[in-house]
Amino acid sequence: MCLGVPAKVIKIEDDHALVDVMGSRMYVGTIFVPDAKIDDYVLLHAGQAMTIVDEEYAKESMTEWRNLLDDRT
Repeated sequence: MCLGVPAKVIKIEDDHALVDVMGSRMYVGTIFVPDAKIDDYVLLHAGQAMTIVDEEYAKESMTEWRNLLDDRT
């Protein structure tokens, strides 16, 4: 089973992108989403953007991730 974490694309550089993952920024590979643009939302897995998703889905997913993380503390 794979889990995808939503992230917002901040900057594109060749085959990498700077993304925001719930407040943390990191560079990820974009080989699977060559059409990704700034302000797109992508699902991340193992340092790679796997697919582009719509903003509503990304925000709902982020809410669920936050709820899950809050329940663990």
